[in-house]
Amino acid sequence: MVRCPKCAVEIDLDEDEVEEGEILSCPECEVELEVVQTHPVQLNVISELDEDDEDEDEDDDDEDDLEDEDDSEEESEVIGED
Repeated sequence: MVRCPKCAVEIDLDEDEVEEGEILSCPECEVELEVVQTHPVQLNVISELDEDDEDEDEDDDDEDDLEDEDDSEEESEVIGED
């Protein structure tokens, strides 16, 4: 029996049925888990970090898009004034 590192729910896994590097999902909190060791089975949370990184990247992209729009408007105003 293995526990989810995030929510501590027991996950019924057989050491002989999982492989290192295999990706599983916690049945309780639905976080993605990677099998990092098989004897005994040890799991690491992987999806939390990935989702946070993706959210930060999307936020950065949104800010860049807004800055690009502001620059375009300024250029239009300068061109229109001539």
